[in-house]
Amino acid sequence: MTCRFRSTIALAVLAAMLPACSLAEQSAIHSAPQPMEEHRAKNVILFIGDGMGISTVTAARIYDGQSRGETGEENLLSFERFPHVALVKTYNTNQQVPDSAGTATAMNTGVKTRAGAINVGPAVEIGDCEAGLASPLPSAAEKLSEEGVAVGIVSTARLTHATPAAVYAHSPDRSWESDAAIPAAERGKGCADIAAQLVEFPFTVALGGGLANFVGRDHGGRRLQASDDLPVQWRQATGGDYVTTRAAMLAAAADGPLLGLFSPSHMTYMLDRKADTTEPTLSEMTAAAIDRVSADPDGYFLMVEAGRIDHGHHAGTAAYALSEAQELSRAVQVALDKVDLSETLILVTADHGHVFTIAGYPTRGNPILGLAMGNDESGNPAGKPILAADGRPYTTLGYGNGPGAVKEMPRPAPASDPRAAQQSLVPLSGETHGGEDVPLYATGAGSSAAHGVIEQNRVHDIIMSALGRAN
Repeated sequence: MTCRFRSTIALAVLAAMLPACSLAEQSAIHSAPQPMEEHRAKNVILFIGDGMGISTVTAARIYDGQSRGETGEENLLSFERFPHVALVKTYNTNQQVPDSAGTATAMNTGVKTRAGAINVGPAVEIGDCEAGLASPLPSAAEKLSEEGVAVGIVSTARLTHATPAAVYAHSPDRSWESDAAIPAAERGKGCADIAAQLVEFPFTVALGGGLANFVGRDHGGRRLQASDDLPVQWRQATGGDYVTTRAAMLAAAADGPLLGLFSPSHMTYMLDRKADTTEPTLSEMTAAAIDRVSADPDGYFLMVEAGRIDHGHHAGTAAYALSEAQELSRAVQVALDKVDLSETLILVTADHGHVFTIAGYPTRGNPILGLAMGNDESGNPAGKPILAADGRPYTTLGYGNGPGAVKEMPRPAPASDPRAAQQSLVPLSGETHGGEDVPLYATGAGSSAAHGVIEQNRVHDIIMSALGRAN
C-alpha cells in the first residue's frame, strides 16, 4: 500500500490507513500542503530570526511590551498578528539538534541536508569539495533569478554566514567564508569560497556584515591575496553601488544593484550601538532592500535575517537576544507598511531554537530580565525574590547550558547587570541550539499553506507554490 494521499481525501479514510504506513510516510501525510489561496504571490519576503524559538518569541514579546512601560505579557510582536501559523521540525539529516547551515539549506532548497553544509546533498561529507560540486542543491533564489526575479539578501550577521549564504552559495563546509578558510588540501579542486560566490551571484541588493571575508590584508581583511578587493571588483563588473555606511546606503542611486558591507564581521548588537554609529539597523536595511527590489516588474524574493538573536543566546545573554528579536519585529512592521499583501507573501520563522527557558513562577509584569519575584499566599505580589532550595534568588530566564553555568557551591546570586550571562546548568563555552520545533508565521498571498506541523523543507515549497512555480 502506498501512502501518497491528497489533502481532499476524507480524514476518516486517512485515519483508517495510517496504522499501515511507516513513520516517515505518516509524517509526509501530516505535512502535505493544503490548497493555496486564490491569490498568487508576485513577491516573497522570508524573515528568519536566527535562533528565535518559541521561548524567545514569548520573552521578546514581554521585553518589547515592558520597554514601553507595559506589563508585557499581553503584548504581541508585529508578526504574531499574522493569520496563519505552523510548527516547523528543524532536525538535520545527521543531527537531532540542528545547525543553521542545514536548516537554511532546507528552507532555501526544499531538501534537508547535514549540519554544517550549505546547499549540497545530504550524502556529501563535510569538507569534501569534489562531492559537494557533484551534488549541488539549487536554491529558490537561484531558480527565481534565472527567470528575472529580483533577489535581495539582508542580515545583521556576516553575509557569508550560514543563513544568508544559503540564499546564493553552495559549500560542503559553512566555514569556507573566505578562500583563506578552505583547507590547503581542498584548494584547487574547484570550490569557490562563499564571499566569492556572493559577488558572482546576480543579486539586486545585499546588505549586512562580513567585509573582512571580501578583502585581503591590504584592506584589513583575511583573504589569501593581500590586495584582494572583491567589492570593488563587483562594482566594476556590475556598475552597481558599493557602500559601507548607513548614509551611503540611503544616498545610493535607486537604479542598479547595491552591495552594503557595514562591518568587518557581524554587525553591532542593538544594545551596544552608539549614537554616532555608521551602521544601519535591520529595519533600515529592510526598508532600503524593499524599495530597491520592488522596482522590478518581475517581482522579488527577499530574505531578511536577524542573525544576532542567535549570537546573544550563544553568549548566554538574553538581553542581547531579546533586543535583536525586538528589532526583527520592527523590520517586519516596516515590510507590512510597504508591501501589498494581495501580491506579497511574508513569512517569519526561525532556523532553530535554543536551550532557553522562562520559569520560576514570577508575578505578572515581573521584569523579564530580572530576578523572579513571586506572589504571597493571597496571590498578590510579595515584593521580594523567590528563593531556590539553596536559599538564593534566581532569574526568570535561564539556559540549559552555556557560559553562565554554576560551577561552585553555594550557588552565587545572579548578576544584577541584565546584560550579564544568565545562569545555566551544563558548563559550556557557548550555549547550544535547541532541538524543539520553531514557529512559522505567514500572511499575504499564499499564506494559508502555513499550518499544522511541517518539515522545515516545506518552507521552500510554500514559497515556490505561492509564486506559482513547480517545486
